[in-house]
Amino acid sequence: MAIQSIDAKKEKGPKVAVVTGAGKGIGRSIVLRLARDGYNVVVNDVDRESAEATADDARKLGVQASIITCDVGELNAVQGMVDHVLKHFGRIDAFVNNAGIVRLGLISNIPEEDWRALFRINVDGVFFCCQKVVPHMVSRKKGAIVNMASWNGKVGMPYFGAYCATKFAVIGLTQALAKEVAPYGVRVNAVCPGVVAGTDMRLEIESLSPKYGLPPSAERAATVPLRRLAVPDDVSRVVAFLLSEEAEYMTGQAINVTGGLWMH
Repeated sequence: MAIQSIDAKKEKGPKVAVVTGAGKGIGRSIVLRLARDGYNVVVNDVDRESAEATADDARKLGVQASIITCDVGELNAVQGMVDHVLKHFGRIDAFVNNAGIVRLGLISNIPEEDWRALFRINVDGVFFCCQKVVPHMVSRKKGAIVNMASWNGKVGMPYFGAYCATKFAVIGLTQALAKEVAPYGVRVNAVCPGVVAGTDMRLEIESLSPKYGLPPSAERAATVPLRRLAVPDDVSRVVAFLLSEEAEYMTGQAINVTGGLWMH
C-alpha cells in the first residue's frame, strides 16, 4: 500500500459510490438509495441495458451516474473500472461488491463448472474489486466497502453448498481486510440478506426448487419470524447505513437482514 497520501478533507463535491451487479434487484436498489443520499454513482453490470436503466433513474434524482459494463471476475477489467472511475470522478468514497450468482446442487455431484463459476464471481470478483480500490482509499485515509454475503455465509444449507462456501469466504475476506485497513481509516463490512423477493436470483431459485424438492417462496415466508420475505429496499437501507458516517465505528461486521430467520 505504498501510495502517495491524499488529503481527503480538501476534497469538495458529492461523494462517489461504485456498485457492482447494479442493473437489477438489490444492486439497483442500492444505487437509487445512494443517489437519494446525494452520492454520484457508478453502475456496474454485465447487462448494459439494465445498467443504463438504473443510471437513468439515478440521474432523475439529481446526481451524476456513470455506467461500466465489466465482468468483475476479470482482474484487468476491474483495474480498468477503478481507473476509469478515478479519472472521471477523481475519488471513490464507497464501493459495494454486490455482483453475485447462484447455482444449486448436492456437493457430491454439482458440476465443476458451476463450482468454479460461483467462486469466479462471488469470491474472485469481491477480492479483485477490494484489491484494486483499497490502495486509493488508504491513500485518502478514508473510505467504506460493503461486501454482499448471505445468511448462507453463516449456516450451510442442502443444495446450496457451493453457494454457501462462496459466502462464507466473503465474510472471512471481509473480516481480514477490515483489520488490515482499519489503521488507515477505511472500513469494510458485509451484509447478509435472507430470502429476498423481487430479484432475478430469487426467480432462478424458484425455477430450480421443484427439481430439488425445495419449498416455494410463499411457504418460506411463513418460516420467517417477521412473516414476510425481504425486498431489495430492506437490504439497501442497511448498506446505506454501513457506508454512512453513522456507522463510522463499525468495521468487520456481517450484518443479518433476514427478518429473524437467522440471528447469529
